[in-house]
Amino acid sequence: MNNIAIFASGSGTNAENIIRFFRTDPDIHVKLVCSNKPGAKVLERAMEHGIAIFTFTRQELYETDLVLDKLRTEEIHFIVLAGFLWLVPENLLDAYPRAIVNIHPALLPRYGGKGMYGERVHAAVIANGEPTSGISIHYVNEKYDDGDIIFQTTCPLEGTDTPDSLAEKVHALEYEHYPRVIREVVLDR
Repeated sequence: MNNIAIFASGSGTNAENIIRFFRTDPDIHVKLVCSNKPGAKVLERAMEHGIAIFTFTRQELYETDLVLDKLRTEEIHFIVLAGFLWLVPENLLDAYPRAIVNIHPALLPRYGGKGMYGERVHAAVIANGEPTSGISIHYVNEKYDDGDIIFQTTCPLEGTDTPDSLAEKVHALEYEHYPRVIREVVLDR
């Protein structure tokens, strides 16, 4: 069995979609949801599905091995970022080489990097008059949105799109593709 930990900071809709996708999977199990925000909705969603939760501070993530030790104790094999906005520290990158993935709500390498998340990304795509947007699923490295791209897909932009309407299109792509791509990557290791 391949145990996954999901790292998330917000409402957790992608995390919940992933949890549901793998609920009956014979090969992959979502075992832990980790967050840097003790009150994040994602933790409530995880508990509703019987998934263990773990929270940590910035200092605990970057200056100690507390998070790494928890992942090892829980026998985590793979890490999925689902709305986690902090850089992954070197100790986790070293312990999980090519075993940490992220989803970005735009087409990389454009529209990525520090501060490019949520509505900011969608507003930038619209402001630049792009004909399409989409999602990028990529391996995580020491920089924001810089790891090797695993999968991308697009959606068209209409002249009437707003950041909110574009976010809805992008979320639909995330829900459709992220769990499937995670499964492929985990099983191809």
